[in-house]
Order: sequence, then C-alpha cells, then structure tokens
Amino acid sequence: MHFRLTFSNKLFLSIILLFWLFAGCFTFYQYTREKEYKIELLNDRLAIFNSQLHEMLAKKPMAEYEELVDTFVNFSHIENLRVTLITPTGRIIYDNQQAARTMANHSGREEVIKALRYGSGYSIMRNSETMKAPFFYYASYFKDSKLIIRCALPYDFSLSKRLKADMNYLWGILLITFVLTFVFYKLTARLGKTITQLRLFAKKADMDEPFELKQHSTGDNELDMIARHIVDIYYRLRRTKDELYIAREKLIAHLQISNEGLAIFNPRREVILSNALFTQYANLIIDKNIECIQDVFNIPEFAKLIQFIEDTCKDYAMAESKMMTEVIDRNGYIFSIDAVVFQDASFELTISDITKQEEQARMKRQITQNMAHELKTPVSSIQGYLETIINNPDLPQETMNQFLQRSFAQSQRLTNLLRDITALTRLDEASSLIDVELLNLSQIIHNIVSELALPLEEKQMTVTCSFPDNMMIDGNFSLLYSIFRNLTDNAIAYAGIGKKITISCIFEDEDFYFFSFKDNGVGVDPSHLPRLFERFYRVDKGRSRKIGGTGLGLAIVKNAIIFHGGTVHAKQVADGGLEFIFMLKKKHNATLTTKKLNS
Repeated sequence: MHFRLTFSNKLFLSIILLFWLFAGCFTFYQYTREKEYKIELLNDRLAIFNSQLHEMLAKKPMAEYEELVDTFVNFSHIENLRVTLITPTGRIIYDNQQAARTMANHSGREEVIKALRYGSGYSIMRNSETMKAPFFYYASYFKDSKLIIRCALPYDFSLSKRLKADMNYLWGILLITFVLTFVFYKLTARLGKTITQLRLFAKKADMDEPFELKQHSTGDNELDMIARHIVDIYYRLRRTKDELYIAREKLIAHLQISNEGLAIFNPRREVILSNALFTQYANLIIDKNIECIQDVFNIPEFAKLIQFIEDTCKDYAMAESKMMTEVIDRNGYIFSIDAVVFQDASFELTISDITKQEEQARMKRQITQNMAHELKTPVSSIQGYLETIINNPDLPQETMNQFLQRSFAQSQRLTNLLRDITALTRLDEASSLIDVELLNLSQIIHNIVSELALPLEEKQMTVTCSFPDNMMIDGNFSLLYSIFRNLTDNAIAYAGIGKKITISCIFEDEDFYFFSFKDNGVGVDPSHLPRLFERFYRVDKGRSRKIGGTGLGLAIVKNAIIFHGGTVHAKQVADGGLEFIFMLKKKHNATLTTKKLNS
C-alpha cells in the first residue's frame, strides 16, 4: 500500500521535529547545567572544608596532622569522608582511611594534576586504586604550604542521586513539550487543510472543473481570508469568462446570419473572427476565389483601405479618422467596404452589398419623378382652364361650362391619383397598421359587378362569375375591393367593345383561394407583361391619360395581393385577351406580409 503524507502532515512533522530538536537540545543543556550546578555546590562545600582544614594545619607541626585531620573530619559531620594529604610531588603524607606507606604516588591522578595546574580540580566516579571502589574527588593546592588536600566521597547511590538534575524540572519541560506539540498539531492541521484545499482548488481550476471551498476554510485567520478572496476572485473571473464566451457566441451567431461580410484582424494581420459572407463578397469583387482571407491585402481594389489602416496604426492618436469607407462597383454588384482601426492596432473590414439599396434609391427617385410628372399634368390643365376663364370674362357660357367640366375631370383624376399614391404608401410603410377582419369575398365581388353595371352596359360587356357563394377570407375590405375593382376597371377601359370578363375561383385548398381574372379583349404585347405591375407604367401613355388612368392601378393590385399572402402574374390568353392568375390566403399573416412587402 502506497502511503503519501498530506501537506498538513508534512507541515506538522517539519515544525514538530524542529521544535523537538530545539526542546531536546534545551533540555540536555539544562540537564547538564543542573548537574554541573550540583557538582559545583559539592565542590564549593569541599573547597571550604579544604580551606578550613588547611588553616588549622598551617599552624601545627606535621606530627599533629593525623590527629587534627581526624578531629576535623569528625567535626564536619560528612559521612564517609576520606581526606588525603599529598605533597606536590605526589607523595602521600596522610590518609584517614588508608596507611600512607601502602599508597602509591598520586602525581598522576586527574584531580591532583588539575589542582597543581589550576589551584583546584575534581574527578567524578573515578575508581580508587587503593580502595578498589569509585569515588568523587576534590583537591586543593596551597602554594604557601606546598600541600595538596584531597577530599573523597564514595560514589554510591546517595551521592549519585545528590548529583543528578531535578527530575521535576525535566517532567515540567516534557509536559510543556507535549502541550505545545498538540497545539502545533491543531494549528498545522488547520493551516494544512486550508492549503490543501487551495492546492485542490488550483488543480480543479486549471482543469476548469467546478469546486467549492469547504467550511473549514471559512475562519477568521489571515490564511482563510486569503483563501476566500482567491476563490471569490476566481469565480468572478469565471463568471466574466462565461459572460464573454456567451457574448462571443452571440457575436459569432450574429455574424453567420448577418447580411454583411465581416473579418476582424489582429495587429499582425491574423484573422481573429470572420464569416463566410466576407469571403463570398471578396470573391465577387476580384472575380476569382481567394485561398485565404489574408489574400484580401493583395487585392488592388483594397489598396486605399490597406494604406489607410497602415497609416492609422502608425500614429493612432494623430489620425484624423479611425474609419474609412470605399464603394466598389464590380460585376453588376455595388459594395460598400468599411475599414475600422482600433486603439490596439487591430482592425476590421466590413463588406456590405448595397446593390439593392442603390436600386431602391434609384426606384424611389424614379417614382418621385413619375409622381411629379403625373401630378403636373392635371394641375397644369386645371390651372390653364381656370386662367383662361379668369382672363376672358366675356367667354360664351357654353365654352366656360366646357372648361369647367374639363377642370373638374382633371381634379377628379388628381383626386384618384392622390388616393392611389396614398394606398401604395400605406401598403409600403404602414402595412402592420392596416385592419383585417373576416369578410365574404363573394359578396364583395358581386357588389363591384353591380356598381359597374352602367359602364359595362355602355361598353356592351358581360361579366361571368364562377366561384362559391360564401368565400370567407381574413383580410382588409378596402384592399380586397381595390384588387377586383382595378382589374375590372382596366378590362372595361382597355379590352374593347362587346368583350367578356370572366372571374373564377379555379382552385381552393386549406390555406388559399386561387383566382383567374381574364377578358377576351385586345390584350397587350408580350414585351409589356413583365412591367405591367410597375408604378406609373403604361402600355399606351396617351390613351391611359385620355381615359383618366393613374398608372398605379395594377401596382395597387399586386401589393394588395402580397398583403394577403398571395402572388400574381399576367399572361396572354391563347384566343386573345389578358389573364391575371393570383391567389389569396384565407388566414392573414401580418408578419409574413410585412416581410414580403418590405422585400
């Protein structure tokens, strides 16, 4: 089994080993010092004894030494005290426990050597050659009398116990050591667990795995506070990272469905982000396929933009503009290319296909010009007739009435023109505001035929209707009315005398009604069919104005059909005449209609 120490165990063992080493050294020192102190106390006592004995012996002759020593030993009350008098040469003068003549020379004894050298000396637990037993020796050398006095005590249990250190002191140190060991264990365990959690957290964070700091890291010490702050910072950074990732994904998704080609580059011209439309538009501009996006920097059409980017990056602060736009017309397409330089010298290129916008702008200009032209004609006519009447008050009443009738006719034409323009503008710009309701389409068609009975009779025309009696549709009354009224008015105006109009529902499914509106009149040249639904387009301009047409009727028909979710197209009838094929959605879809109208 593989055993591995945790960080807290390693921390505890490191600290406790150092502490035990210090405590051991300190205890050993104190023990030695205590023992030396006990020895010094004994030496001091024996030194005093030797000094007192020397003072007594110094006043007496050598013959009295034996009696004086014995008396002084007995008086000292030191048990088993052995006293030896020695000359500097090591010769024994007297020993109270052994005959001097039987004792060898003591010049080589440790305590004697030290006494001669330092004035005093001692030896612990040295075996006596004379007594054949261990003794504690203390010797003092008195130079004035050339005498060495040596005291010796038997090194028995009593003396050894006396010289030992105080065990209570050692037990106290041991107790303190164990208490501090426990404290160190708790401290290191807490710190170690926090550090271990931080290590695991760092490992999980590196692997981008979720991690929660445990309750033991919620203390008030500095390390716990640091751990909490680190975790809080990490989760804030993680949340920021997630938010940035989501934002990036949104941006990428937006780029993929965007109608613009976009490429973002770093200062080294390396692609950071791009979409497929950028490459597609670049291919259309140069009329060939590029191998990689960086090839756009070699396209001649991009030369001005690239030069602008380089100049701006060299001195961003002094650059007059951070954006440049270039319009390129190639292969039937018109592109707008925008170059934007950022502060860190990165930049983006945006390619927009503005072909439709340019075409719509052209169409709007054309429509405006047509509207001005169409409005100018009736206004000029009305102005001319009224000016003639005002300047010629003596005009015959018949002529004046004729001029007034013509002015009225032109005003009526002007009213119809403004009405049709309003209807088209409403369909283009406010289709979502047009009200819809459930209507009986069959009844609307029948009412239109009834309203036009007189013009039909004048042109000797007949109308045949073939559709169900109750065609219900969710739509706008005014627009549905305009579809069939304008188609009928056109047929009456241009089909010819004695012609037939056929209105029929040729097919019906769950969602749509399919209609055919045709006549057997003169029809139109096939070259005009693609443009019949254009605004202000007329097959015969002179005839249309003569009969009061605005040139907007079929444009209104087309847009009204689109509003109702359908499509329309015109074709020539094989045996003569013109046929309009269209469909109308039974259930109106405002969102779909709006998109179709705007397109």
